[in-house]
Amino acid sequence: MFRLSSRRPGSSRVLAQLLGFILLGVPFAARAADLGFKVEPGVAFPLTQPQSGLFDAGGGAAFKLLYGLGPSADLAATVSFVGLPRSSESPSTVSSSAGTGWGYGGGLRLKGPHDWDAAMSPWIDADALYVRTGGLNRFGFAAGVGLAFPIGNARQLWMGPFVRYEQIVGHNATGVDARDAKILLAGLSFEFGASPERPPGAERCPECPAIAKLPDRDNDGVPDVFDRCPDVPGPIENQGCPVYKKVVVREDRLELREKVQFLWDSPRIEESSHAVLDEAVRVLQDNRRFRVQIEGHASSEGGDEHNQTLSEQRAQAVLDYLASHGVARDRLSSKGFSSSRPIESNVTEAGREANRRVEFIVQLIIVKEGSAQ
Repeated sequence: MFRLSSRRPGSSRVLAQLLGFILLGVPFAARAADLGFKVEPGVAFPLTQPQSGLFDAGGGAAFKLLYGLGPSADLAATVSFVGLPRSSESPSTVSSSAGTGWGYGGGLRLKGPHDWDAAMSPWIDADALYVRTGGLNRFGFAAGVGLAFPIGNARQLWMGPFVRYEQIVGHNATGVDARDAKILLAGLSFEFGASPERPPGAERCPECPAIAKLPDRDNDGVPDVFDRCPDVPGPIENQGCPVYKKVVVREDRLELREKVQFLWDSPRIEESSHAVLDEAVRVLQDNRRFRVQIEGHASSEGGDEHNQTLSEQRAQAVLDYLASHGVARDRLSSKGFSSSRPIESNVTEAGREANRRVEFIVQLIIVKEGSAQ
């Protein structure tokens, strides 16, 4: 049934046009979220008479445009080609040098999802085909199985081995064998498509697809190992912490965007500083594993003993404010440093003003379940 045919002058031009169309279509398919393109070159073996007596092993290929129905299924539009060279044992009356068959059709593919962390994707597919052999047209079908492995971090190319069975149904015609042609193809498949969606946080480690499997208590997409606020959702751009207006969560401290103000030479907190401390309360309530040491600092004005006492009293006043607004005291400690740790020169008034401050140093600890919060 697989007809021997001499090569026609226009066949090379048709093949070149088809390959050109395919190559132009690859980048467009790769840009589309639901589209992919697959090429399956392989070796073709005739399995039954009369083809196995007329032809040697040859080559074949399938070209598939894939449309995703979901993570595990694709519709496929297929163009296939099989070319078998004439056997040296074929009858001398046969003058043509090759048997060829072109198939056009489509079908369905089932596959393992091409997820970001998938190491392999097995697949199976089936196609119904309209087959052209020589001057005859007939019905055919094909089924294949294979494995696909991601190539590169972008995962836009998947490659792997395949085996495909193709059968062309026989047709009663004068001078043509009516038996079915059965062909086996084996080779490598190359699939192009859009990259799977990266899990949030993968930008930090693009070479680690398994990042999506790391623990993430607050389910914000930022794994706990990278998350400065692992108990409350926040964007990756803010290291997994909510965006607070007056407080920044650093790796080792809570940084206040506004200075805590006190009455002159007094541990009493001015009312204008209540807002920033209220937000510090919210940060500590959001992040139950934070414990903070509140540090009080003074400028160099006054005696050392007076400054030490004042810095301790101011740190304690802040601790009392936080505790009175719902933060457990066992998560808080305070310490005064007098003027021993200036951040600017005490020579100028602006420098002395900057040195009169309260700081929060964060200790990240695990609070046992059921403890007071």
